[in-house]
Amino acid sequence: MKKKPNRILSWLMIVVLLFTVIALTAKDVFRDVNLGLDLQGGFEVLYQVESLSDGEKIDDTAVRATASTLDSRVNVLGVSEPNIQIEEGNRIRVQLAGVEDQQTARELLSTQAELTIRDIKDNVMLSGGDLEQGGASQGYDELNNPMVSLKLKDAKKFHEVTKKISEMPEGQNIMVIWMDFEEGVDSYNEEVQKENPKFISAANVAQPINSTDVMISGGFQGKEGLERAQNIAALLNSGALPVKLTEIYSTSVGAQFGEKALNETVLAGAIGVGVVLLFMIFFYRVPGIVASITLIVYVFFTVFAFNLINGVLTLPGIAALILGVGMAVDSNIILYERIKEELRIGRTIKAAYKKAAGQSLWTIVDANLTTLIAAIVLFIFGTSSVKGFATMLLISIIMSFVTAVFLTRILMTLLVSSGYLSNKPRFFGLKERDIHSISEGVNVQDLTTVWDRMDFAKHASKFFALSGILIATGIVVLFIFKLNLGIDFTSGTRADIQVTDGVTANVVNKELKDLGVEPESITTSGNNTVVARYSTDLDKTEVAEVQTYFKDKYGEEPMLSTVSPVIGQELVRNAGLALLYASIGIIIYVTIRFEWRMGLPAVLSLLHDVFIMVAVFSIFRLEVDITFIAAVLTIVGYSINDTIVTFDRIRENNKKMKVYRSEADIDNLINTSLRQTLTRSINTVLTVLIVVVFLVFMGSEAIFTFSVALLIGLISGVYSSLFIAIQLWGVLKKKQLRKNGGTLVVYDDSQKDTDKVVV
Repeated sequence: MKKKPNRILSWLMIVVLLFTVIALTAKDVFRDVNLGLDLQGGFEVLYQVESLSDGEKIDDTAVRATASTLDSRVNVLGVSEPNIQIEEGNRIRVQLAGVEDQQTARELLSTQAELTIRDIKDNVMLSGGDLEQGGASQGYDELNNPMVSLKLKDAKKFHEVTKKISEMPEGQNIMVIWMDFEEGVDSYNEEVQKENPKFISAANVAQPINSTDVMISGGFQGKEGLERAQNIAALLNSGALPVKLTEIYSTSVGAQFGEKALNETVLAGAIGVGVVLLFMIFFYRVPGIVASITLIVYVFFTVFAFNLINGVLTLPGIAALILGVGMAVDSNIILYERIKEELRIGRTIKAAYKKAAGQSLWTIVDANLTTLIAAIVLFIFGTSSVKGFATMLLISIIMSFVTAVFLTRILMTLLVSSGYLSNKPRFFGLKERDIHSISEGVNVQDLTTVWDRMDFAKHASKFFALSGILIATGIVVLFIFKLNLGIDFTSGTRADIQVTDGVTANVVNKELKDLGVEPESITTSGNNTVVARYSTDLDKTEVAEVQTYFKDKYGEEPMLSTVSPVIGQELVRNAGLALLYASIGIIIYVTIRFEWRMGLPAVLSLLHDVFIMVAVFSIFRLEVDITFIAAVLTIVGYSINDTIVTFDRIRENNKKMKVYRSEADIDNLINTSLRQTLTRSINTVLTVLIVVVFLVFMGSEAIFTFSVALLIGLISGVYSSLFIAIQLWGVLKKKQLRKNGGTLVVYDDSQKDTDKVVV
């Protein structure tokens, strides 16, 4: 074949252009990523909007007004990317990433901001309705101490109130200003005896005041006093909440936790991806270099696309980005293994590439679409960081398809058509002795593989028995040990406390006990981290005390998560629905593209993988949290990917076999298809396993159980795809053969333009 240097030049220009764009813009692209709470610190809270009085109905208008009030309060905090969302069931979710003073933010959000002026007997003299809208401001008195100025609507009314108070006996002529006075709970006579009373101010009134201006001072000393004065003014200007807000879910992450988690996970992922690139180059040579280029482009453009939709990157989101490398690698491996097969039967480089590109396209499409189904379901039923994971996974699947199919084909076409690879099978990882002459008439089905000695169909009953034993063992283990459910499913509070060297869980337990919040269980997790668990929700006051105490003592603010029983029940229900709908979607798709005898075994093998993951978590007492569900659905996508590739090869081989005349024919088809795809399956799972192993051992502790779940699921997934799903299809096909009297037409020459199986 005549060499065409211009094709090589075009290839180099495209590669140089891509890497130039990446080099010039990567810093800005990665800098512009919106980091989630778990990566930069901050807190998230889900409020249930309830009426202030019994029997009063909450409508959409009240919820929207409340969300608007919360938004105006958040602006006071100076948070760059606040996220306030109205959800079904009269709920409002507030996410404040990067907020430094979480406790102040929490108080600002949930404070009712109903100001009242009372006498010492707690009788209401003036209320928030008497204040001029937006008339509150923070200023300074004559001694340059912070104060709050209020403007009233009616000077005459204020004159009458102050006149009444001034006429009271000495010691009782006090005007008390309260914020969020609780009837039947708060009392001036009790609070005045405390060092830090709840009321804002208690001033003597010697004579009536003829003014609309009220000055509140005396209780705002120091920096904290100044911030308190500013917050009170901001709260009054934002307006009182027309409803009651009840926290039903919350999580807070210290900035140090977030930065550490980000650095650890990115480093682990970068090393894992680097090893994958080296593996591809070593195993596939020139195509491996192309794959490495497209994988780098994939990572860059996935992050770029994520920024375009203003996505929020979380720890699981980074994992999804890294795992997307596995999808992109798989698409490349499918193509490259096909090329090697075509080269081995004697085709030229150009002919082999053209044939392989056509044959592999729909296999890649099917594999990606089934994974896409799981990602969509996860997005619909996921919440918070899980939804962020699903968003990144969706983009990763799309971008891996674009880069691994279109970009790979453009680069490979230029290289192949250049003529410089002609008659050089070693550039594709092949040796001369492995290649037949085209004149020999050898078909792909006739090629020898390293797996030829393995009779997969013969040992089907053993595979079923092994899975049966594993499932039975799992049932017994689950019955005895049950699952170690996290607070996402059981409700309660979890505190991750970062301590210094030498501090044990017992020491932390005593400190919590002294604070009046002794945990029900306390364990050491990872490096200098103590985890305390509570079956009940800590209220915001207790959360504030815990965070303040440990931040002052150990220098890092603890990470706390609180889940109410209502949310716990919803998460359990949504997890079940997500798995159910993902299974139904996959069955429908596989049935349409293949046949129901493939769809049903595919889903049964997925359920097998899910159960194995659950059983292993039960045996080793690993905590099952909401990210475990994300891992389960991810494995559902990856496992079905393996299954689809093998089923696609079975369908292709069907066309050549045309008729089954005995059960041995079915066994032969299973063995041939598995031998042809097993190298691809192993290489694909190896590339993903490499990354996951690095995430397990080097990634953040926050996604440790997530990474372990992926590791278990990947191993179980490749086993079930090859030795359960395919073998079950064989059982169903043999049953169909017997029902048809021993002869089964599986492909009709008159149907050459369709992929449908004719029975």
